[in-house]
Amino acid sequence: MNKELVIDVSSEEVAIVLLENKELVEIHKEQNNANFSVGDIYLGKVKKIMPALNAAFVDVGYKKDGFIHYLDLGTQFTSFDKLVKSGTKSEKTIEFSQCRREADLPKEGKIVDYLQQGQWIIVQISKEPISTKGPRLTGEISVAGRNMVLMPFSEKASISQKIESGEERKRLKRLMESILPANYGVIIRTAGEGKRVAELDEELRGLTEHWESCVEKIKPRQSPMLIATEINRATAIVRDMLNDSFNNVYVNNVKVATELKEYIASFAPELEKIVKYYNGNIPIFDQFNLTRQIKTGFGRIVSLKSGAYLVIEHTEALHVVDVNSGNRGKKENDQETNALAVNLSAAEEIAKQLRLRDMGGIIVIDFIDMNLPDNRKLLYDKMEDLMSQDRAKHHILPLSKFGLMQITRQRVRPEMHIETQETCPTCKGTGKIEPSILFEDTLLARLEQWMRDKKEKRVILHVHPYVASFLTSGFPSIRLKWSYRFKAWISIRPIQGFSYLEYRFGALRNNKKVR
Repeated sequence: MNKELVIDVSSEEVAIVLLENKELVEIHKEQNNANFSVGDIYLGKVKKIMPALNAAFVDVGYKKDGFIHYLDLGTQFTSFDKLVKSGTKSEKTIEFSQCRREADLPKEGKIVDYLQQGQWIIVQISKEPISTKGPRLTGEISVAGRNMVLMPFSEKASISQKIESGEERKRLKRLMESILPANYGVIIRTAGEGKRVAELDEELRGLTEHWESCVEKIKPRQSPMLIATEINRATAIVRDMLNDSFNNVYVNNVKVATELKEYIASFAPELEKIVKYYNGNIPIFDQFNLTRQIKTGFGRIVSLKSGAYLVIEHTEALHVVDVNSGNRGKKENDQETNALAVNLSAAEEIAKQLRLRDMGGIIVIDFIDMNLPDNRKLLYDKMEDLMSQDRAKHHILPLSKFGLMQITRQRVRPEMHIETQETCPTCKGTGKIEPSILFEDTLLARLEQWMRDKKEKRVILHVHPYVASFLTSGFPSIRLKWSYRFKAWISIRPIQGFSYLEYRFGALRNNKKVR
């Protein structure tokens, strides 16, 4: 399978797209000023205890307090609590290696016995703020690397269940137990399969040094503090997903491209060459035909090649997907066979949509009714197989007697939402516009003003593809007429991401755009 990452870095956000065989599979967006990401570690202050919920609200600096349940405190909460109390009472640097591991927290305990209002605790973001809710927190602190996850105070070496070889699991367990420092435990990730001891030992040292530098930040203070942050989203995705099946990573920012190359070179020098800096004049998403795929993939109605379509609705509590046969040609002889074909086709698109939109929580799918148990079982098995490629934890229930399939999918970040409907650039959403026949005159007047102010001889005009076709069709075209009138070369460039009547001028110097 051909896998590629396309990364669009702008001043406001970083957008990361995963392609499989040139098809859009996942999209991630992160604001450049975004805080409270999954994996971030905070020194927070308990604001309110909720005995009835056996939980507490913790101030970590977000506008809404974070939520932590007793069961999320972690088995070694008392060890972390003693560590925090030692740090917040004195300016003296804490030596983590000198800390003593305390007894495990009982499973059936009460949160009021371990937390009190105003207490400082160390917590990690397990779910980002979603809708009106603050971040979900955990006291089970971990530091993720490429091949392993470091667990302070754990003292256990665990192996990912996805490593199936019994011999390899035993080898990794023996290896890690021999090099694991005191007060630390690890979970070997799938990427660690087959790795040599030197490579694992080097990563282990790096993670322990990172954690101990975080411990040094636990000092007396008045407000919550971020003491460790997850690496940027682009690098995190590369860390979690990159393997030999990746062919290319395209990025339009020199700094990010350099960071990715250095990171990949640290564990797989042979893959460093797949990172490629893109500096073309066309926006990177347009270059790889992603703008069109994004616009068609995020609407309320998603069409299938067979003629069927999905209607996707989102609520606060759950997501609902309705499968419709539409105008699909009924080549099959009976309704049952036709329904099965539509449902199997819809299952492929639904599995794709769950990953693409990162839909989490409860998903209810209303498939077309089928009467035969074998067909219902076939559809369930098909969905299980399709969802096996999904990295998020999920659980699928068989079809109910009403033809409904229920899926629960892990939700750690807000659902990816991209607005596909465009506000009219002329009426600004009022519902009324100036006569469209005057747009050519308006554009000409703005071009004339721009030429008068800039005095350029080579001009580039970015417009919607339909407008570009209108300006360049015929002979002589409108573009040629304008070039002759202003005695300047005017180049028309279609931009898929533009709204219908949006436009932008720029100057061309040495074949490079200058705004």
